[in-house]
Amino acid sequence: MTVITKQPVSPIAHLTPEDVEQIGIELDAIRQDVLDDRGERDARYIRRLVTVQRRLELGSRAVLLGSALPPLWVLGTVGLSVAKILENMEIGHNVMHGQWDWMRDPKIHSTTWEWDNASTADGWKHAHNEVHHTYTNIVGKDNDLGYGIMRVDEDQRWHPMYLAQPLWNFINACFFEYGIAAYDLELGRNLRVPKEKRSEKFRSDLRKTLGKIRKQATKDYVVNPALALPFGGFLPTLAANFTANLVRNVWSHSVIMCGHFPEGVETFERKSIPDDETRGQWYLRQMLGSANISGSKAMHLMTGNLSHQIEHHLFPDLPSNRYAEVAPRVQALFEKYELNYHSAPLPQQVYSAWHRVVRLSLPNGWLATTDRTNVVEQTKLLWAMSTKGARVRRAAQARLEQVARRKAAASAG
Repeated sequence: MTVITKQPVSPIAHLTPEDVEQIGIELDAIRQDVLDDRGERDARYIRRLVTVQRRLELGSRAVLLGSALPPLWVLGTVGLSVAKILENMEIGHNVMHGQWDWMRDPKIHSTTWEWDNASTADGWKHAHNEVHHTYTNIVGKDNDLGYGIMRVDEDQRWHPMYLAQPLWNFINACFFEYGIAAYDLELGRNLRVPKEKRSEKFRSDLRKTLGKIRKQATKDYVVNPALALPFGGFLPTLAANFTANLVRNVWSHSVIMCGHFPEGVETFERKSIPDDETRGQWYLRQMLGSANISGSKAMHLMTGNLSHQIEHHLFPDLPSNRYAEVAPRVQALFEKYELNYHSAPLPQQVYSAWHRVVRLSLPNGWLATTDRTNVVEQTKLLWAMSTKGARVRRAAQARLEQVARRKAAASAG
């Protein structure tokens, strides 16, 4: 997939400027309907969920005091994993979006909530709410697109270092909370600046993040295991907390990947986005740059309702429990304007996202032109592109793309 402006056939070529603005008007009407209707049932939902999550976490940590016994270890680890997922996905993420600020409850408010994660709330809100949701899928502006470390589009020049992309994406999944904290800090960019020239804001944010990591690690890897020490459960409890964090990280990474990275989700050039982007144009970019995960109510809950990623990107400030209600109206709008409402089951979306990670780790066209009959020759070509310098790379890339185009034309014919 290339950026939308470079595709042979644009998926929005049939839309007039009037159509785009009308889409904005109709989506604003859907949003307003929810704003006018939200009330006590929504407040009950989030308060009940916070209560359930906290009881589940406390209960699971209590069970882990006896984690020297394998059945209690399994029960406590599963419970703690679920509690951490709920806290991060359906509660923390959505509270910090301001979805529940209208309740005026200081305990469930975007300005006071601090979540069980390596990122500080303030750092995450800036990187996610202000940057990602404003510049969704604009290559070079939205670092959520590939988390700032991956090749996410064919138009990004291929370099041999991208061959390791699947490996570091897997490592990032396992330690996702720390990857997000580094991304929030723009750590790579700031560490390239000489130490004496780093801004005071970066130094302050770094201290706060390290303090947050220390606090979380102390809770999970010192205090909770120490409480189990009299029962012979120090190491099992430590392992249980590590496992719960690992499960939470891999699950969160998978959900985010499925919402932003499957094949067919569009990306955009910086220069294609006008400085005076209208409400309708912004809405259209959210519609094309997101994908949903179909599934059960339980699955939607465990994803923080980011299984409705399209609806979330259109209405990030609406209560997450309302996304399922507005989804049919949003999908009908897609159909009305002949746009692709990208939705598929979780396994399909995970496969698609990882396929794209692997495909873009390789030179353009390499995967499409490789089969069992030529895999040896193609591997030699890949080795040459990786070791012989930029000139060889450019020539081989042009040849690969030419063969890929011929193969695609033959398949279409």
